[in-house]
Amino acid sequence: MTLIDSHCHLDFPDFAAEIEDVVARAEAAGVERMTTISTRVAEAGRLQAIAERFPSVYFTVGTHPHHAAEEPETDVSAIRALAAHPKCVGIGEAGLDYHYNYAPSEVAKRVFRAQIALARELELPLVVHAREADEDVAAILSDEMGQGAFAAVLHCFTSSRSLAEAGLALGLYVSFSGVLTFKNSADLRALARDIPLDRLLVETDAPYLAPVPHRGRRNEPAFVVETARVLAEAKGVDFAELAAATRANTLRLFSKIAAEGDAA
Repeated sequence: MTLIDSHCHLDFPDFAAEIEDVVARAEAAGVERMTTISTRVAEAGRLQAIAERFPSVYFTVGTHPHHAAEEPETDVSAIRALAAHPKCVGIGEAGLDYHYNYAPSEVAKRVFRAQIALARELELPLVVHAREADEDVAAILSDEMGQGAFAAVLHCFTSSRSLAEAGLALGLYVSFSGVLTFKNSADLRALARDIPLDRLLVETDAPYLAPVPHRGRRNEPAFVVETARVLAEAKGVDFAELAAATRANTLRLFSKIAAEGDAA
């Protein structure tokens, strides 16, 4: 059985000294593919280089809400060029974060909508970041879906049941990270139990949020196995079924992974 880490940040300095070992440990743990997620369009070339270096790694391009003020005008031409790469499989991560508020909300909303428009145009899935912004994220996703369909995942889900339900109603996927394994995450596990099996993904968000029993350490893609085990327990299914479902869901959402892998 194999897993896919649908969201990690292999370009972060935390991995610079041993990225070969990090990827090798993931593959040895049964993590067949990893998607390294963009936070700045201006730096997405680094992700492309990593994806070209490792057959099991794919990448996205986009502006994280933390950096919306740094990239307030979406570089459409740069995103289109990077998105044409066979291993660029999505747009984002994009969204809203009212916990840190690093960008003015109107700027963040504009950048978010611009990336939704590109995901729709390029027919690539959108990776959505939502923190303490559930109502606005749900409203924007609903409004934009009314202007034309697009695929998306609510990543590292720790938000409200209402946002999860809104996302599911729009046809979105929900991805869980190591937070699901934390002792104080009983409510999150209860929510995960109720998400349809065909809408679930797993991720690490590495180097952040290492799951139990690695909590407090730097996270890495190999540890997605621990999150998958807890998610299987929450759903009341065996690990093999959960692994197969999340793998199939990830390949359905990030369809260029499957296409590129088949071509190889």
